[in-house]
Amino acid sequence: MPSHDILHMELNFPSDHIALSTKNLEVIYADGARAVKGISLSIPKKATTAIIGPSGCGKSTALRAFNRMNELIPGTVTKGEVLFHSRNIYAPSIDPVTVRTNIGMVFQKPNPFPKSIYENIAWAARIHGHKGNCDELVESCLRKAALWDEVKDKLRRSAMSLSGGQQQRLCIARTLALTPEVILMDEPTSALDPLSTASIEELTSELKKDYTIIIVTHNLQQAGRISDMTAFMLLGDLIEYAPTKKLFVNPEDERTERYITGRFG
Repeated sequence: MPSHDILHMELNFPSDHIALSTKNLEVIYADGARAVKGISLSIPKKATTAIIGPSGCGKSTALRAFNRMNELIPGTVTKGEVLFHSRNIYAPSIDPVTVRTNIGMVFQKPNPFPKSIYENIAWAARIHGHKGNCDELVESCLRKAALWDEVKDKLRRSAMSLSGGQQQRLCIARTLALTPEVILMDEPTSALDPLSTASIEELTSELKKDYTIIIVTHNLQQAGRISDMTAFMLLGDLIEYAPTKKLFVNPEDERTERYITGRFG
């Protein structure tokens, strides 16, 4: 199996095409478990990168490390580097709130605020310093999230009145209101019906024109449909990282082939 450093080098993205990169990223939980074991990879700009692997392989932990969300879990230690605009986001001088504004997160289960549809976006933007026209911002973000036509006549209704798929798109719109460069998605369709899942997948394909998307998914077919790059993790290790078509059709590591053909996981 190629070393992680070789995997990192073989992709050979020009530096100005890299949204963020990791160097020997390691995450250790309070009980001493090493959830992520020294992974190094580069994520290309304005593309969708999928992270796949069986349950407990460390993929969601790795994703949360990309915007310092693991720090919210008591006792968790992160080692190595996550580089964003050539700066390590774990440097003492870096504000984690600023990191999470630039590298947004959409969670597995929709988590709208218990406010109106309008305020879910406007309030989130205001507390992060937005001084512009909130009406324009709300409409723009809802349009980008492919939700405007469905809610434009009920913006003052509670966000909790929306369907699960609509709530997830609202959460995406709320993330867009903070003008991130990178959007992290942690199994964003796992709690949704097939129709809502298809809507989110279509939305993801549109968003990558303007944003970098990194998505954790347990659904191999979904990874194949929407991602440009795929990283396969197993027991905390990065086993293989390649263009999605290559990884699915001609994987280099036997463990990757066994996983994507359903022989384990």
